[in-house]
Parts: sequence; structure tokens; C-alpha cells
Amino acid sequence: MTQLSYILVLAFTATFSNCSPNAFNPKMEQQQDKDLSKYTKTVFASGCFWCVEAIFESVEGVEEAISGYAGGSAAQANYGDVSAGITEHAEAVEVYYDPAVVSYETLLVVFFGSQDPTTLNQQGPDRGSQYRSTIFYKDEVEKTAAEAYIAKLTKDEVFDKPITTTLEPLVKFYEAEEYHQNFEARNPNQGYVRAVSVPRLNRFKKKHPELLNKKAAH
Repeated sequence: MTQLSYILVLAFTATFSNCSPNAFNPKMEQQQDKDLSKYTKTVFASGCFWCVEAIFESVEGVEEAISGYAGGSAAQANYGDVSAGITEHAEAVEVYYDPAVVSYETLLVVFFGSQDPTTLNQQGPDRGSQYRSTIFYKDEVEKTAAEAYIAKLTKDEVFDKPITTTLEPLVKFYEAEEYHQNFEARNPNQGYVRAVSVPRLNRFKKKHPELLNKKAAH
């Protein structure tokens, strides 16, 4: 790599090194409302919600994934406060799924198979507790399943370092601002999406092709 090329790479990385809506399209279409009442929902966090949303929406049996915030002590959550790390919320995704097609245990496979759960308060270039790896369980059934899967991963030494994923009771999920929804699909040329989100999705697709829906498999 020439010195000029190296400088250009550093400049690109500095510009798009975190999950922030630089150069997002202000004319993005509004999401169409869906009736999600018949689906089961659960909440996960593992870094930038743009990435996590796209990953779960590639899975067969997942109807929708909504970007938002969970886990903080503040009564409200918005992108400015959460991204600054002042509310204790994490960027999270609310996943709506059909348990007749995909089980919660399989969603745990998706969760751990699409991130590095050993980097405390960090995922890729994003750092801070707002990017922590967390399973927000809604009941003891989810908590027990998550604990059992983490124990299995640890016993099987799937990761070289200890898993730092936390388990937190889900108190409230706050839906993120509209422009964050389906961000990766609606902003394919945005710098962070091209440099971080799409490669992360592609790694997951390569690792777990058996879990993909028809759209993601092609």
C-alpha cells in the first residue's frame, strides 16, 4: 500500500468509524405499518443496531426487527443521549418472530454467531456501554435458555476469551427514530454501512447459510 493509499484509508475510517447517521438520506420513505400482533417478540443488543437489525431480518421465521434502545435507567431514550452514553441504554433490536418457524434457542445462535461477545462494551469500531452485548430477557424462560446456551458455548470453548455478554431483564424498549429503521437496506452507500454493516452481515450469512430466508440467501 502506498503512503497516499494508507492516508486515504485512515481518512475513510475516521469519517465512518462509528454507528452515526453521516450522509443518511433525508428523503427516505416511511415504513409501512405491519400487523405484528401474532408474532412473539424479544430484544437483543450487540453493537450498532443497524447491523443487528439487518442480521435478524435475514433469518427465516423473523418477520420484523425494529431498532431502538433498552436497558437504561432514564425514563426516555433518544439517539443523541444514547449515543453519547449518558442514559445507560444500549442500542438494541426488538425481534418479531414466528416460534413455529424459528425457536428462541435458534435466535440465540444468530445472536452469538453474528458478533464477538468477548469484547466488553465494544463491537467492531463502536465503543461504549451503549454498544454492549446484552440479552434482554422478558421472562425466566428466556433467561434460563440464554444461561444454558452461554454455559454450552463456554464449555465447548467456542470463543478464545470469556464471554462478556450480560443478561438484563427487559424493563422497556424504546423504538428508535424513524430514520434508523431499516437503515442498512435504505442507505447501501453510506460509509459505515459499506465498511462495517454489510461485511458483518455477509460474515453471518457465510457462517449460517442454513438459517437464512430466501431473500437473504440470494
